[in-house]
Amino acid sequence: MSHYRALTIAGSDSGGGAGIQADLKTFTTLGVYGLSVITSITAQNTQGVFGIYDVPIEGVEKQIDVVLSDIGTDAIKIGMLSSSQIVQVVSEKLKKYNHIPIVVDPVMVAKGGSPLLTDEAKEEIKNSLFPLATVITPNIPEAEVLTGLRIQSIEDMKRAAEQLLLYGPQSVIIKGGHLENEAVDLFYDGEAWSLFPAKRIQTKNTHGTGCTFSSAIAAELAKGKELKTAIEIAKNYIQAAIEEADQLAIGSGHGPTNHFAYMRRKGLEVWN
Repeated sequence: MSHYRALTIAGSDSGGGAGIQADLKTFTTLGVYGLSVITSITAQNTQGVFGIYDVPIEGVEKQIDVVLSDIGTDAIKIGMLSSSQIVQVVSEKLKKYNHIPIVVDPVMVAKGGSPLLTDEAKEEIKNSLFPLATVITPNIPEAEVLTGLRIQSIEDMKRAAEQLLLYGPQSVIIKGGHLENEAVDLFYDGEAWSLFPAKRIQTKNTHGTGCTFSSAIAAELAKGKELKTAIEIAKNYIQAAIEEADQLAIGSGHGPTNHFAYMRRKGLEVWN
């Protein structure tokens, strides 16, 4: 029996809804063994981020070395990298693993509005990390920051995707949850466009949607799925997680999505 492995390199969310915690929940419910490299520790709950404490550079470096030299991985998801120094060390370490699918989620702002990385780190991500990526997964506000463009339509998303591809990733998917009307994600690999529409769900409990979506893509890539197939499965996974988010009722602010929804829909009761 083969065991699929996926590594997340991201920040820790003490509230459990996003970051490393969301990634590992997603890997588990999709049948993939999860590994982690923690880049920052955040003190946060559903009401906001109350502190960010970066792991020392040598700690990030050592985590990557010991995990990949012993256990290895079939896919890598990269989330919160709060400083340019952390981006640099992660990029350098992963250059020799360019045969492994890498999903980069350029996390910039928490759901409550707290900034999660510096301006220097944003530039370092574009210049050092994007060229290593199989796919990058910005939402619309992140794509606007990265490109300097205003995005209000599918056509705007296309222009932004073309610009983002110039930084070197193999492909980009811009998440369209911030569009005013329809919620449509746009995928572009330099050759063809694909749209991934989804029903908009009215809920305040969407904390960690980006982390969950990108880690679901990584999980499916770890299983050997083609990228567009991985994205389709990830879309179904996050849609179920949002649709059943209100059933969790965690915290009093922006609650997490329901990572158990996928298992529930497969007939496994995991939450009472």
